[in-house]
Amino acid sequence: MFFFHRYKQVADSGLLRGLTDWHCHLLPAVDDGVKRADESLAILQLWEKLGVKEVHLTPHIMEDIPNQPVALQEKFQTFAAVWHGTIKLHLAAEHMLDGLFQKRLVDNIVLPLTPDKKILVETSYFNPPFGMDDMLVSIREADYTIVLAHPERYQYMDMSDYERLHNEGVLFQLNLPSLTGAYGPDVMQKAELLLQKGWYHFCGSDCHSLRSMEAFLNSKISSSILKSIESTFKKR
Repeated sequence: MFFFHRYKQVADSGLLRGLTDWHCHLLPAVDDGVKRADESLAILQLWEKLGVKEVHLTPHIMEDIPNQPVALQEKFQTFAAVWHGTIKLHLAAEHMLDGLFQKRLVDNIVLPLTPDKKILVETSYFNPPFGMDDMLVSIREADYTIVLAHPERYQYMDMSDYERLHNEGVLFQLNLPSLTGAYGPDVMQKAELLLQKGWYHFCGSDCHSLRSMEAFLNSKISSSILKSIESTFKKR
């Protein structure tokens, strides 16, 4: 009987109770995430029932999706006005470290995480950006703390890369679906190792649609991972 209790369905596990989602794409019709406000509201209503307390909406800012902070803030205010639930909403962005990042940083085309000056960044999953170290230095010189989105998903990184970044003060944000195998076994293994080392500081759903969220909630997660998430994210 013990074997059957080692895994729980995410929706019934209490995983989301009391958590803050630091990374999702729920701001409607601004990137490759949710397209309609009613779908975003449905996801928030579902999360509210499962105990999520705060959500940071983090649309992309990148060469292919050149969002501007002022326009995003306007869209956020419009969306937040129709949300009447208990979840507290915040606006930030997920910034791609691409060829235009340095200019966007200089021109202040960034939306940091609140309440502190933390900037959520990502790279290609397959290759590091040219001049990545210089970009990280520039972020620090601009007095931002770097938060690296879903490090477990970067195929070009190994544990030595994570250790170096961790020692340099880069904070890591876990995609929770990584721990259910949503992105494959290699990503899951990396996520478990980083969680075990205590190198994650934030977690998020990286939700792009109601369909993907329902798939996550219907997936299984181990009891040991649930305990690690509890101690890592719910006691800070």
